[in-house]
Amino acid sequence: TYWLNLQVKPESAKPDSSKRHDPDAIMENFSAMKLNEQGMPRFIMTAKKMRHYPDDDSTTLEVPRLTTLSADRPAIHMIAKRGIVSSKGDEVFLYDDVEVLREANAQQHELTLQTEYLHIIPDQDIASTDRAILIADAHNTVHAIGLKMDNKARTLELLSQVRSEHVPSKE
Repeated sequence: TYWLNLQVKPESAKPDSSKRHDPDAIMENFSAMKLNEQGMPRFIMTAKKMRHYPDDDSTTLEVPRLTTLSADRPAIHMIAKRGIVSSKGDEVFLYDDVEVLREANAQQHELTLQTEYLHIIPDQDIASTDRAILIADAHNTVHAIGLKMDNKARTLELLSQVRSEHVPSKE
């Protein structure tokens, strides 16, 4: 009778997991490095925690740190409270207390940039934002809305409401 009862019972509804947004991979103290054609480190990404979600192929990062390295330019370090990596891995989006530090070299002082959002395309060496920014170095402080930065061309385009203060050195 047990078997017969199972045969006539309506099939129970199976949960639809296609609408769930659960991670399939979680890594703590995550670190990844991309090499250039000569086998030297080109781009380093670390995070306190990384989560990958298979439903939309997204990857989220807690406290991401990104470093762009080049033999002929100073290193650029970026940190934020959270980040998202595109499904193809070719774009990085940093959010909340984003800080960028370009190291000093013989020709340039150390430069810092602060904003709440930064879109980075590492392979093209470009970054942009449409939010308020603060840029500071040894003698200049710049406030603006929006930025396009091209590290290969070594250009920094400020998009609107630019205010700058220059303090000459006391030499």
